[in-house]
Order: sequence, then C-alpha cells, then structure tokens
Amino acid sequence: MAERHPRRWLILLVLCLSTLVLVVDNGVLTVAIPPLTENLHASPQDIQWIIASYILVFAGMLLTAGSLSDRYGRRKVMVIGLAAFGIASLVATYATTPEMLIAGRVLMGVGGALVMPSTLSILITVFDAQERRRAMSIWSSALMVGLIGGPVVGGVLIAKFWWGSVFLINVPISIIAIIAALTLMPESKGPVRKADPLGAVLSMVGMTSVVGAIIWVPEHGIGHPLTLTAIALAVVGMTSFVVWELRTPNPMVPLALFRNRNFSGGSLSLVLLQIGNGGLVLALTQYLQFVLGFTPTQTGLALIPMAAAVILVNAVASTLGQRLGNRPLAVSGLLTKCGGFVFMTTFEPGDSFLKVAVALTIFGIGSGLAQPAAITALMGAVPHEHAGVGSALNDTVQQAGAALGVAILGSLLAGTFTGNMPQSAPEQARQSIGDALAVATQTGDSGLAEVARNAFTSGMTFTFMAGACGALAAAVLAFVLLRDRKPGAHAKTADEQQPKTAEVLH
Repeated sequence: MAERHPRRWLILLVLCLSTLVLVVDNGVLTVAIPPLTENLHASPQDIQWIIASYILVFAGMLLTAGSLSDRYGRRKVMVIGLAAFGIASLVATYATTPEMLIAGRVLMGVGGALVMPSTLSILITVFDAQERRRAMSIWSSALMVGLIGGPVVGGVLIAKFWWGSVFLINVPISIIAIIAALTLMPESKGPVRKADPLGAVLSMVGMTSVVGAIIWVPEHGIGHPLTLTAIALAVVGMTSFVVWELRTPNPMVPLALFRNRNFSGGSLSLVLLQIGNGGLVLALTQYLQFVLGFTPTQTGLALIPMAAAVILVNAVASTLGQRLGNRPLAVSGLLTKCGGFVFMTTFEPGDSFLKVAVALTIFGIGSGLAQPAAITALMGAVPHEHAGVGSALNDTVQQAGAALGVAILGSLLAGTFTGNMPQSAPEQARQSIGDALAVATQTGDSGLAEVARNAFTSGMTFTFMAGACGALAAAVLAFVLLRDRKPGAHAKTADEQQPKTAEVLH
C-alpha cells in the first residue's frame, strides 16, 4: 500500500473551497437578476444570455478540461481555472453593459470548467480506496452547502451593498484557493499521450449544442431556428465525437469506460438523480415564493433542512459504505428520494412550512445516501491515468441531468399549469404563476390569484410524481448495474489502483 499523503485533509479543504466558489456563484446570480436588470437596463434576452452563457461554456468545455488536466497537470489546470474565474468575476463586478457582463460570464464558464474536473481527479489520486469514500462525502457536502448558501449569501450581499458584490466575493476566495493549492497540493498527471484536438473540438461543439437545445426547446419551442440549429449541431457533433473517439488510437475520452457496469450504472443513476433534483429546485422555489409568499432569501433558508440532512447522512454513509458497498446505499437512497417526491405530491396552497421541511429532510436523506455512492462507484471504475477526464464525465452527466430536469420537468410544470387554468383567465395569466399573480395584482382580482395558486400546486403535484418515477427508475438501474467487490476477491479493480509511476504525486 502506497504511503498516504500527509497533507491530504488540508488538500481536501482546498478542493472543497475551490468547488464551493463555483456553486455559490450560480446561486447568488438568481437573486441578483432583478437589481442588475434595472441597473444595466438589460432586456429579457440579455438576462437569458447572462444566465445561459456560463452554462453553455461550462458544459461544453468540461471534457476538454478534464483531458487537459490529465495531460498537463491537475493542479496547474485548476490554478489556471481559479485565476480565470477570479479575473472574470472582476469583469462581471464592474460591468457597465449587459454585453460586458455576458463576456464576464463566458470567461467564468471557462474558469469553472477548468476547476471542476480537477478537484475530483485530485481527490481520487490523493486519497486511497479506504479513505476516498469519506473524502467524497465531505466534497459532496461542500457542494450542498454552496447550493443552499448561494441565494442566502446573495440576498445578504445585495441588501448590504450592490449587485456587483455577488461577483466580487469570488475574487478573495479564488486568491486564497490559488495560494493554498500552490502551497499544499501536489501535482499529478496521467501518462504522456498524444493530443486529440479533433476530439476536443467535437466535444465542445456537441456538448454546448446539447445543453443549448435543452435550454431553448422550452423557451422558444422546437421549431425555432435557434433550437433547430442547436439540435442539428448536437446530433452531428456528438455522433462525430463518438465515432472519432472509437476510431482514433489516442482518444481524449476512453469510451470503453462505459462497458464497466459500475461506471455506466453510476452515470445513469446520477443523470436520473439530477433530473429529479433540477425539477425539485425549480418547482419548489416557485411554490415557496408564489404560493407560500416567501422572499428569495427566505426561500434559500427554507432549503436548509435538506442541506443539513445531506451533510449528516454523508458523514454516516461514508462509514456504512465501507461495510455495505455502493449498491445498497445507492438503491436505498434513491428509493428514499422517491418517497420524498411522493410525500411532496400532497402539498396544498395553505400548507405550513413544517410539512415542507419534513419532505425536504426525507429528500436530503435520500440524496446523502445515493449521490456519494453513485459517484464513488463511477470514479472507482476510472483508472488513475484518466482521473481528470473521468471526473469531467461525472460532472458532465450531472450537468446534463440537472439541465434536463429543469427543461423536462419545467416544461411539464408549465404545461400542466396552463392546462389547469380556466379558459376564461387572461392569456398572459395562463402562461406562468408569476404572470398570473402580476395580472391579479394589477387588476385587484384576488380570485384569479387563488385560482393560479391552486393550478400551480396541481401542476407541481404532477411534476413531483414524474420525479418519483424517475427516482424509482434510477433505483432499479442501480440495483441491476452496480456491483460491489465481494470480500476476499483478489482481482485488482480500478478503485484499488494506486498512482502509477507515470503519474507519481510530487
């Protein structure tokens, strides 16, 4: 057994900090939209691109960034990404036009894509198989803290300062993370391989187009020229990428990984899990604000029961995983999430927050069991020389799942809301609950507001039932595909491999 790195837990702290700054930034932007819209005189189209530009670039570059980290050094790529993210945050902070803010968000997407795969790949090379599960649970907890803390931090900053402060906060965090990385963290890289520039280009075109299509179908409809272009580029780009990667002797992404049951099972489970998560956050945040009357900051705080449950269960699951394995934890967690969704289908317009908190706690317990187990199974199947691109694949499937959740379940929610609204309601009021409440306020029609809240809650019930079906399907997939090594087995799995000579930590 290789000697454990003496600073591995401090290194994990740096990795969590680096990840946290990315996740928090996405959350704070949601509460910054109203003031920056007013200050920059941004149109609805500008706002769409301010939000979408980061997601498109981030998702499109993930696979290429993971490959670059394996080739040139994971610490080096992460530090470059943190620097780019910090500089981009300064551009966004002092943006005077929507175009300048969009440019800052594009550069932030580049920086985020360089940082994210490197964090998890460094984690699996610094920690051995025995400690890796616990480290991943801590890393997952940091993600959840960022997800919940983002809107809360954003609300406080905007209340005390101005909208640019939500980006400025990234700068000192990035600087601290860079200094800590250079001081504490070893460099690691995979064996030297020939570059795959064509694979990189095809992956960027394909993944950017896939995410673009997911975003634009519900916004513009499938027949819109922008949507059709994205779909065509997605099909051509991803098909060409797969064909090329299977034929080239030096593929950027080793697609043979998907032949491994744990890798494919973990990937599919994470996609379905994130589809449910994306739909939950979209529907529940609207329910809390438009139906129960919460402010954006209160909405962020309302998600604390879920975050607390995830963090506490993560701590327990890291020990249970060593004894029980990934499959039991993943299956039980996904079934628990399914139960949480089913419980949420009982929500009514007049419910107290206590009922919401109970449902979120159940959901958080399921996430705390399932997500680290699925990630551990997936990453345990990745050889160390492909740690960067393996981490990027993990990030990509989760990003795709979350985007699909917002697109599919969001469209389902919007469609059922419109279908539940009476034909006699004003056309604008039938588009969304936000529009309906705005019309009701303008006209003083309290009856319309009540009808809209009931229609939204009914649509949300249908959406959560679809989420429950997705969680159940993910549990079945995890049970069928995931395999845990039997005690006493001597076959050397990827999870047991230590860094090879070509990628010694130094």
